[in-house]
This record gives sequence, C-alpha cells and structure tokens, in this order.
Amino acid sequence: MTILNIFLKKRPKVLTIIAIMAFISNGKVEANEINFFKYVAIGDSYTIGEGVHQKNSWPVLLTQKLNKAGVPIKLIANPSKTGWTVPMAIQTELPILKKSQSNFVTLLIGVNDWIRHANGERFKQDLTILMDEILKILPSPKKLLVITIPDFSCSPMGSKFGFGKSAINGISRFNKIIKELTQKRNLPTTDIFHLSQQLCNKPGMFAPDGLHPSSKQYEEWVSKIFPSALAILK
Repeated sequence: MTILNIFLKKRPKVLTIIAIMAFISNGKVEANEINFFKYVAIGDSYTIGEGVHQKNSWPVLLTQKLNKAGVPIKLIANPSKTGWTVPMAIQTELPILKKSQSNFVTLLIGVNDWIRHANGERFKQDLTILMDEILKILPSPKKLLVITIPDFSCSPMGSKFGFGKSAINGISRFNKIIKELTQKRNLPTTDIFHLSQQLCNKPGMFAPDGLHPSSKQYEEWVSKIFPSALAILK
C-alpha cells in the first residue's frame, strides 16, 4: 500500500482531529473575547467629560486604572449627554444599554434635574425607574455602581446656575434620595460630594468653562471611585 493510499484511508480521522482542534481553538478565542467586563457609563455632562478631552473623562480614567489593577474591562459605551436629566437618560441612554450586553454600569446623574426645578418626589420617582431598569438589564445587580452628585456651587461659574437657590442644600437633598434608593437595593455607592467641595479651592481643578471639572479633578474622583469598582469586579 502506497503512502498516499494510507493517508487517504486515514484522512477522515485526520480531518476529524483537525476539525476538533479548530473547534477547540475557536472556542478559546471566543472565550477570550468575552472574558472581560463590558462597561457602560450612564450620566450627564460629568460622565461624558464636558470641558475636557474624552480620553480624560473619569469613566475612561477609571477603565485604565482597573485594567492596570488586573481587571479586564472595556468601556464599550458612554451615551451620557451634557444637560441630560434622569427622564432623558431613560429615553435615550437605556436603549443603548439594553443593546450593549453590558455587565458593569456606573450611574452619576441628577444635577440637571435639580437645575431644571424637579422636586424631590419627582426626582425620586424618575431615579427609581432608571435604577430598576438598569438592574433588569444587568446579569448581576451588584454590578451597578452609583455615584452621588458633586457640588458645582463652589466652581468659578457655579453661582450662575443656582438661580437664587442654594445648590448645596438642593444637591444634598438629591444625594440623600440617591443614597436612600441605593441602600434599599443594597447597591454599592461612592459619595464624591464632599470630595468635590474639598477640591474647589485647589488650582487647576476646573475646565476652561469654569463650571465642569478638569481632567485633574476627574483623576481625584477616580481615586475615590476606584476602590468601590475594584471591590465589585475582583
């Protein structure tokens, strides 16, 4: 029997082995491709990084820091918009989240609801809907990290957005609602309100618009947010 005949006789087995190896190999590639956290950041101007380059927004900085700490994670979407309120996020950001197959979400929103005169009860109702819809989408409820609203009133241009009201009191009231909702759902929460106040008088903490944080301030936020995110994802 010639070598060719021997090969042809055994070819089905050879091809089967090759096919199995290819399948296993492809399976490994596919596993590697999905073996990371898919991060979506929901929010407003703070989350999209108004006033700074997007690469210096805090979700990007957080993603980089988590990767350096050994957490495989990609920021796959940041549908946040400047000026967005909670109802706007429900209408425009939730559909993007639903399609993303995300397994980690951060939520920082509410300042524009206060600026646009939403009362506490309305804010609570809207935020309840948003939180619960996010939790329905996520495979694990513990993978929603909520961040409180920072204090913009001490920024160089902050006084122009108070409209005669006390921003400190108003934002504090909304942050109390945020914490009440997260505690009820046993969700991890990072409070950056007092940190934002501490950073107000330090140089280089605001973007050229005099209202939004600079990349330097966002780095400080990430230092505060990072431990909570790491604890969730490790």
